[in-house]
This record gives sequence, C-alpha cells and structure tokens, in this order.
Amino acid sequence: MSKLTGKVAVVTGASKGIGAAIAKALAAEGAAVVVNYASSKAGADAVVAAITAADGRAVAVGGDVSKAADAKGIVNAAIETFGRLDILVNNSGVYEFSPIEEITEEHFHKQFNTNVLGVLLTTQAAVGHLGEGGSIINVSSVVSRITPPASAVYSGTKGAVDAITGVLARELGPRKIRVNSINPGVVVTEGTQSAGIIGSDLDAWALAQTPLGRLGQPDDIASIAVFLASDDSRWMTGEHVVASGGMR
Repeated sequence: MSKLTGKVAVVTGASKGIGAAIAKALAAEGAAVVVNYASSKAGADAVVAAITAADGRAVAVGGDVSKAADAKGIVNAAIETFGRLDILVNNSGVYEFSPIEEITEEHFHKQFNTNVLGVLLTTQAAVGHLGEGGSIINVSSVVSRITPPASAVYSGTKGAVDAITGVLARELGPRKIRVNSINPGVVVTEGTQSAGIIGSDLDAWALAQTPLGRLGQPDDIASIAVFLASDDSRWMTGEHVVASGGMR
C-alpha cells in the first residue's frame, strides 16, 4: 500500500513548478488531489492529466487564495469531489525583488496578500475538515534565514509564514493536526526562469553559497512534502525543513 492511500490533498498554486511536482508526488503515493490554480487553467489541467494518466485521481479547481470566498471554494471542492480532506499544501506564492527605495504599497500588498493572507485564509477554510492525523504543509523559503539584498518584502512574507507555522502547530496540535513548513533554496521552475532569476547574479550568488553545488529541482521539494504528509513524520510539527542544498 502506498503511503497516502485513501487520503485527500489540496495543493494551492499547483499548475506549475513546485506545486505541480508536489501534486503529482502526492498522487503517486495514493492521494486524491485538488490541483488549485489562480490563472493557468491549462497548466492545472495538464497536471491533472498527468496524474490521471498514471491511474491517480485529481481535479483542477480555480481560485485566488487571498480571497476568503475562493479559499473556501477550493477546500469545498475537495469535500464535494472526494468526500474528505487530510492534507493541505499552502504553496501559492509570488515574488518580486526591489531595493528599499523602490518598494511601493502595491509591491507590498501583492506579495503579502498571496504569501501570507492566502496561507491564513486557506488554512482557516480547511481546519474544520481536517481530522486527527491531518497535515498542513506551508511552502516557505530559505530567504527567511539568508535575507538576501532587495528582498525585504518577499523575505518578510516568508518570515511571517515561518511564524504562522509555529503558531498553528501549537494551536492545532491538541486537535492532532500537524503543521510544518518546507523552506526551499533556489529551485529551477517556470517562475524563477521567467522572472530572470535563473542565470542572474542572484542565481550565481546562491549557487556559490550551496555546498551541494547545484540548484534545486521541483522533485527535490515534492519528496519532502510526501514525507510531511505521511505518517512517516507523525512526530513532527512546528518544524521548518530547510531544503536548500546546504545554503544558509
């Protein structure tokens, strides 16, 4: 029997990159998966097609996690389609880098609304459905520790996610719901490529700080998500699993 047989998962921001890899990995271990997307229905449909082609179960569900009604709709889709919810992966995120002189209100709210408020709203929608043994996995970032230049807002959002992870681990522990985060280093995804990070000075700097000598791949993060979603991590909550190739 696979590690997640009979479980149901919601993965936000799962139309590409790390989220897509996590959705596929959870499905490969037996979970039925709600593949959430904010704008790329085609991407989410492709993830669902890959899962179903491998005899898995998945459905694509649109929704903006920074809006309470959408967050509830994403979670409700899991209940309506698969009858339960066991795993929530808060992966939706955006990033923009700007020096302090160029930070605007729009720049701030765009990132905090998705990266922080989205985590809170989706978790709020999910907790009433998660039973004993439920697992919440927040995708944070190593930037909350290494605090690179020009990342004040983005690093601030991920520091908030780390703090929220610790608070909710204590708050939901009595209900036997575990809350942990994964904090990746630089990962090669469609997002980091289109943002110009891959091949940039930041990319070169990160690689030079990474003892394992390579950037991350989405599957490097997905396998950790499977671990945190499964009973293999049943004695872990409030932890921040740094997956950065050793970059600190």
